Amino acid sequence: MRIAVYGASGYQAGLVLAELIRRGAEPVLVGRDDARLRQAATRAGMAGAERRVAATDDHRGLVAALRDCAAVLNCAGPFTLSGHAVIRAAIAAGCQYVDTAGEQFYLRTVFDTFAAPAGRAGVTVVPAANDACVPVDLLARLLAEAVRPVEEMVVSHFIAGGGAPSRGSLRSLAATIDVIRTGGLTYEGGDWRTGVPPRRTSVTLPGASEPTEVTRFPLAEVVTIPRHVPVRRVESLAEAGLTAGLSAPLPPEVVDALPEGPDEEERRGQRFSYLVDAVGADGRQLRGIVRGSDTYGSTAVIAVEAARRLVADGARPGVLAPAQAFDPRDFLACLAPHGIGWRIGGADG
Repeated sequence: MRIAVYGASGYQAGLVLAELIRRGAEPVLVGRDDARLRQAATRAGMAGAERRVAATDDHRGLVAALRDCAAVLNCAGPFTLSGHAVIRAAIAAGCQYVDTAGEQFYLRTVFDTFAAPAGRAGVTVVPAANDACVPVDLLARLLAEAVRPVEEMVVSHFIAGGGAPSRGSLRSLAATIDVIRTGGLTYEGGDWRTGVPPRRTSVTLPGASEPTEVTRFPLAEVVTIPRHVPVRRVESLAEAGLTAGLSAPLPPEVVDALPEGPDEEERRGQRFSYLVDAVGADGRQLRGIVRGSDTYGSTAVIAVEAARRLVADGARPGVLAPAQAFDPRDFLACLAPHGIGWRIGGADG
């Protein structure tokens, strides 16, 4: 299975390449700089891997680089700046598309811009195949099946440890800082709106004796969940301390001087908890929770699995949320060997 990795010299892409090799796939490294691609291939232990040079402002060259690949896995953020170019090339090349984006407004534009072109071309586009959006979106589908009809869903993210974000993540944060500071989108009454006050200011994690302060944060799941769950309201929250830390971007020269990303020991020490609180029209409440470690490593596993399934099993053409492209229980089950677990219980977790 030949899968192109765009932005192959980046930090997240290095983990994706390692996962592709582990699964016996044939990666094709694509990016703007051949020297950096060569270094990335050597680091991944695949010095002889095929490399193709193409920039996002060279549509014809990018299409040619993807032409004979079954899928492309785009790891080149900030996606807000260049993601559309890779999607256009994938559609033109007839290549299934997956990316690791977490940028909320970018994700909405992908659905708005490419649903029809991808459908006509017979290409499936699944953006935001990362550690959070995929398992949370799948879990939301299972919650919706248990709580019908759904009135409200609230998604909350909690991450502890793991060292500093990668340089790529910091650049993506800087490119979307205005959205982060305003809290992003809330889905309400059939449309996505900005400036909607959150209904919760704290969330109590399962097993915790005290609530944690939270604030609005622009998560991708607010865009994906309403695509397949009939729901009146979806909002997204994150721990207030995390939000505050991400609301002050570092200058580019400081980012450039930082390590490429957290080392393996730091990643192993990280823990994440993603909650989905669902309220039915009858007042019934259920909570789903996803827990795991190593957001970057988990993203690599999830993105590669998403690309593999699109190639091996197929999905209807167009731009799809994870739960529209994949069977929720089956995909979540395949994550268990990688330390990602989930459960659904009462509102108290």
